[in-house]
Amino acid sequence: MDHRDPKLHTPVDFGLIVIGDEVLNGSRIDKHLAAFKERLGTRGHGLAWYWVLPDDPAVLTEHLRFSMRRDNPVFVCGGIGATPDDHTRACAAAAAGVCLERHPQARALIEGRFGDSAYPHRILMADLPAGCNLIPNPVNQIPGFCLESHWFLPGFPQMAWPMADWVLDQHYVRAASIEEDGLEVLDVPESRLIPVMEELGARFPGLKLFSLPHLGENPHVLLGFRGRGGLGEAMDALRESLARASLKFRDPAE
Repeated sequence: MDHRDPKLHTPVDFGLIVIGDEVLNGSRIDKHLAAFKERLGTRGHGLAWYWVLPDDPAVLTEHLRFSMRRDNPVFVCGGIGATPDDHTRACAAAAAGVCLERHPQARALIEGRFGDSAYPHRILMADLPAGCNLIPNPVNQIPGFCLESHWFLPGFPQMAWPMADWVLDQHYVRAASIEEDGLEVLDVPESRLIPVMEELGARFPGLKLFSLPHLGENPHVLLGFRGRGGLGEAMDALRESLARASLKFRDPAE
């Protein structure tokens, strides 16, 4: 599967699924969200949504079935091991409507890594959804897999992150980076800015207009744009709109 399209560096919005009761019950803090936001952002792509799911086969299967019907490619971290609480491989197969089968290349990799001790348990990690493609694992050679534009990786960051880098570099072209700029609007409630936001949102539909209230000693609303290209023109229009409305503002960089 290769998403590198000659049609020029189109940005891609990904989903991210992190699986594990240990994340939900608080014994482990998820580090994947920040890491994937950084990896995607430096390549000009973005994160469309993020789920943390339990080690529950029914929940996993239904959520994967839903996400496989959507257009976003998805990174899935966790649950592809061989222990009884690792359900991701079977749930991915069920969601895609295929069976689990022993992947010959995955079997060879696991046998090559562990020899006779691959049996009877480690070899279960070669039982993968029919028709999937492998993702190389540079740490211990036990591969991840790709199915229905979902990239299934181990839960361990030291394995998942270099494997995700490989996926992005091999299958997705870098796009223009997302840029952001904003102004601090002073002494005004956020609701007062709605007319300005409606006007500018209509004028610059290709950009994302954002509004972030800040409380405390220096209360203000950070109002600005996020997007690829055209940011300067939009910010000039924002300054003009705020001035016409007699609203005080300042550049946070000053």
